[in-house]
Amino acid sequence: MQKKEHNQLWLGLQNDKFDQFWAINKKLMEPGEQGNFKHIPFRCYQGDAPFSQCLVKPVTNEGNPKTLQNLMEEVYPKTPVDELSVLLHGISIPLYTPLQWLSEHLSYPDNFLHIVVNVKS
Repeated sequence: MQKKEHNQLWLGLQNDKFDQFWAINKKLMEPGEQGNFKHIPFRCYQGDAPFSQCLVKPVTNEGNPKTLQNLMEEVYPKTPVDELSVLLHGISIPLYTPLQWLSEHLSYPDNFLHIVVNVKS
C-alpha cells in the first residue's frame, strides 16, 4: 500500500468518511485467484492473558476451507475445543463457520477478527 493510500484509509476512518475509507479498504478485502484472502488477521482475547495475534491462511494445506474450530485448535492446542466459548461482536459463533466468511462479514475496520474466547465452566 502506498503512503497516500494509507493516509486516505486512516483519514476516512478518523473523519467518518465511509466512501473514502472503503475506496482503499476494498482493495485489501479482495479475494485472490482461488476466491480466498491470502491471509486473515485475527486477535484472540482470553481474560487478563495477553492476546494472541497472527495471520492465518483461510484454507488448510489440503485446500479445504479452514473453520473457526481449526483456528481454535491452532491457538489453544491444550484446550479441547468443546470447552471453548467463542464470541465475535458479542455473538456466539458456531465452530464450523469458515474463517473466510467470518473475515468477509465480521471483521472490524482494521480488517482483524477480534475474537473473545472463554473456557466453559
